[in-house]
Amino acid sequence: MVHFSDFALHKSIQQAIHDMGFEEPSPIQEQCIPKILEGGDLIGQAQTGTGKTAAFGLPLIEKVTGQNAVQAIVLTPTRELAIQVSGELRKIAKYKKVRTLPIYGGQSIGHQIRALKQGVQVVIGTPGRVLDHLRRKTLHLDQVKMLVLDEADEMLDMGFQEDIESIIRETSTDRQTLLFSATMPQEILRLARKYMQDPQTVSISRKEVTAPTIEQVYYKVFERSKLESLCRIIDSEELELGIVFCRTKRGVDELTEALQERGYMASGLHGDLSQAQRDKVMKSFRDSTIELLVATDVAARGIDVGNVSHVINYDIPQDPESYVHRIGRTGRAGRRGIAITLVTPREMKQLRTIEKVSKSTLESRNVPSIEEVLERQQTIWRQQLVSLMDGEHELAPFMQVVDGLHEDYPVDKIAAAALSLAFSSTLADDASETYDFGETGASRGYVRFFINIGRSLDIRPPDLIKEMTELVGISSKAIGKIDIFENFTFIEVSEDVAPFVYEAMRNSRIKGKRVNVEPAKPRAKRT
Repeated sequence: MVHFSDFALHKSIQQAIHDMGFEEPSPIQEQCIPKILEGGDLIGQAQTGTGKTAAFGLPLIEKVTGQNAVQAIVLTPTRELAIQVSGELRKIAKYKKVRTLPIYGGQSIGHQIRALKQGVQVVIGTPGRVLDHLRRKTLHLDQVKMLVLDEADEMLDMGFQEDIESIIRETSTDRQTLLFSATMPQEILRLARKYMQDPQTVSISRKEVTAPTIEQVYYKVFERSKLESLCRIIDSEELELGIVFCRTKRGVDELTEALQERGYMASGLHGDLSQAQRDKVMKSFRDSTIELLVATDVAARGIDVGNVSHVINYDIPQDPESYVHRIGRTGRAGRRGIAITLVTPREMKQLRTIEKVSKSTLESRNVPSIEEVLERQQTIWRQQLVSLMDGEHELAPFMQVVDGLHEDYPVDKIAAAALSLAFSSTLADDASETYDFGETGASRGYVRFFINIGRSLDIRPPDLIKEMTELVGISSKAIGKIDIFENFTFIEVSEDVAPFVYEAMRNSRIKGKRVNVEPAKPRAKRT
C-alpha cells in the first residue's frame, strides 16, 4: 500500500497533508504525483471527485520557491472552482512561504491588481480574467514553470479555447504543462499535441470514481406527483447536504420555491443569478445554512463541497456523461454518498442507456409510504422535543397556553394537537398515482389491458414480456396472462405496477408500430 510519506515531498508539505486528514493517496494521486515531481508533461483523465486537485497541487507547491514572481498558473472553467483550488493549495502550503491568489470575473479587479503587486507565486484563475490582467500588464507569466489546465473539457465547452491558447503563448516554452479532463474529445487532444511535449497519460476508470462509496438508486415516479415523491424520499433519508439537479432554470426556480413552501432549507443556483446572489447561495450551502442546493448542470460546474451526502436527479440527465458528472459531487474523500434518480415511466429507456454506457447498475426502490415517513419523522420530532425540554429554551409563554387549554382538554391531546400544528406542513401529500381502471375482467390482483398489436407484427408472449420489462422496468413476475390475437393483445399486469405500465406504454413503439394501451372491458358473461 502506498502512503503519502513514500513521495519525495518536503516535511512541511507532509505535515500539511497530515493536518488535512489525508490518510492514503487516491488512485490518481498515487499515479500522478511521482510523474509530476519528475518534471515531465502529463495528461490526467479523471472525473470530478477523484482527488485531482491534490494530485497536481502537492507537487506544484513542492516545486514553487520563495522567488517573488508567478511561478505556476492554474486555469479553471469557473470562479467557484478557482476559489476551491486556491483554498486547497493554501492548505497544502500552510507551512511553506507560498502565496496563492484566485483571480476571476465578478471580483474587483483593483483588489486583484494590488494583490499581484504585493507578489504571489501561484495564480489560479478563469481564462477571461487572466487574459484581462495580461492585457493590462498587471500579470506576467514569463517566469511560470508549471501550467495546469483543470477541467479542460469544461473550459472548451464554455468557449475558452482561444483565451487558453493566448495565455499559453505568454508562458515560457520550458514550462511543465499538466492537463486534467474528465473526457478526451478531439479538441483536447489537438490542444495537447500543440502545446505539450511527450506527455505521459494517467487515466482513472469510471469504476474507480463511482464505486464503492457511491450508492446509486432510482425511484419510479409519476410526473404529476413528482414533487410529493421527492419530499417523501428526502424525509426518509439521513440527509446532510444535498444537490438536486433540474434540467432548466425555470425548473430550478419552481422546485426551490415549492421546497421552501414545504419548510425545507433550499436555495436555487442557475445562470440567471447575479454573481453576488450566486456567492451568497454557495456560502450558505458550504456553511450548511441550507441543506438542499437546487441547480442546473451548468450552474453546478466547479462546485466542490466535500460533505455532500446526496445527489438527487430530480430530472434525469440527458446523457450518461452528465450522469457521471452529477453523481461525482457526492462520496468525496472516502465518504459514503448516495445518488438518487427520479424516473418517470417514459424515461425508463434513458435510464437503461445511462446504466449501459456508465457501466452502473442502479437499484430500484419504491417511494416510501406515508407510514414509513411518519415513523422516521416521529423519531426526529422526539429528539427535537427532548432537546427543547432539556435545554434552556424559554417555554413560559407556551406553558401559559397549555395551562389555559388544560381546563378543557387532557394534556396528551393538547400535545398531539401542538405537534400536528408544528409538523403537519412537513409531510408530503399523497405521492401515489390515483388510477381507477375499473373492472377489466382480470384475475384477482391484476389489471387487464388492451394493446393494439398482435400476431401480424410477429409478436409472441416472450417478445412482449421482454419489451415490457425493458420499457417499463418491471419484473416479469408482475405480468400475468397474455392473449395474443391477429391485430391486438390482452395482457394482465399486477395492480401495483398497472399505473406505471399504463403511463410507460402509451404512445411507445414496439417493432416500429405506435402502441395504444387501454384498460380492457370486462369479459361478457356467458348465459
